[in-house]
Amino acid sequence: MRVGVLTGGGDCPGLNAVIRGVVRRGIDAHGFEIFGFSYGWAGVLAGNGRELTPEATKGILPRGGTILGTSRTNPYKDDDGEQRVKETLARLNVDALIPIGGEDTLGVARGLSAAGVAVIGVPKTIDNDLAGTDYTFGFQTAVQIATDAIDRLHTTAESHNRVLVCEVMGRHAGWIAVHAGLAGGADAILVPERPFDLDEVCAHLRRRHARGRTFSIVVVSEGAVPKEGGAAFSGHESTDAFGHARLGGIGLALEREIEARTGFETRTTILGHTQRGGTPTAYDRVLASRFGVKAADAVAAGESGKMVALRSTKIELVDIDEALAEPKLVDPDLYATAEVFFG
Repeated sequence: MRVGVLTGGGDCPGLNAVIRGVVRRGIDAHGFEIFGFSYGWAGVLAGNGRELTPEATKGILPRGGTILGTSRTNPYKDDDGEQRVKETLARLNVDALIPIGGEDTLGVARGLSAAGVAVIGVPKTIDNDLAGTDYTFGFQTAVQIATDAIDRLHTTAESHNRVLVCEVMGRHAGWIAVHAGLAGGADAILVPERPFDLDEVCAHLRRRHARGRTFSIVVVSEGAVPKEGGAAFSGHESTDAFGHARLGGIGLALEREIEARTGFETRTTILGHTQRGGTPTAYDRVLASRFGVKAADAVAAGESGKMVALRSTKIELVDIDEALAEPKLVDPDLYATAEVFFG
């Protein structure tokens, strides 16, 4: 059997560990040939890629990014995209696909599965907002990076008696903000699931200062929005191939408003792509490796239209439909726990 592998969407710590797991298990246990498509679905449409072997994937376990490259290409944006994918697979004698990606990449996978292509998906997003799996690889790495940044911001905020706003990733869900904010001792956490009242945020900061606290740390997800309405903040007019606006800048807007309303000197740090760059943590290396092995086994078993998932401590198969039903939002109980430490 010949199996194609691709990585789509944003890069993420642990992608190479998944690729390595698919290659080692697929070749050693099942006798597969593995073909790696370059730059996600763009490589599938164009038929670009290379053969993957244990030798070719040696040493990639701790590497960030993806050796295959990635893109936000959407085959279904063109009327003939699905047919072009099928033609590429037939030309390269690829019998099954293992796409590694988030809701957009897996959405394409679901469409191809319905069209008769054998597909096993691997969930990937540092936002941890895919349903069907308890955690996605890359999330723990992003949380650790954000927590380390918050730890550093504490010392400079205290030295200058400032309010420091730390903007982290999280388009639909605030998992990174809540986990990193709780771990880093943030004084306020703003997430997409809970539209915020800026007057209440400023009143909270004033109360802290009235009690003798000379600095504050505010962690905000890029997709957080105020109660009075409006879309998530975006400094860009363009959208990607899946219709998503490029978010970013809510931290700067908060900086201006907090300083104007409270008089407290305020600065912003936007962590941006640093959260998904660099080497994955040990946890993400292990989880990604387990996902890769399970995906290869699922293909060998003739499964299709499924996604590998972490359920409690086990790696299982779930329907891709389940993973894409709706975003997995922050547990209210977890947010309530974080609120205990605000101020």
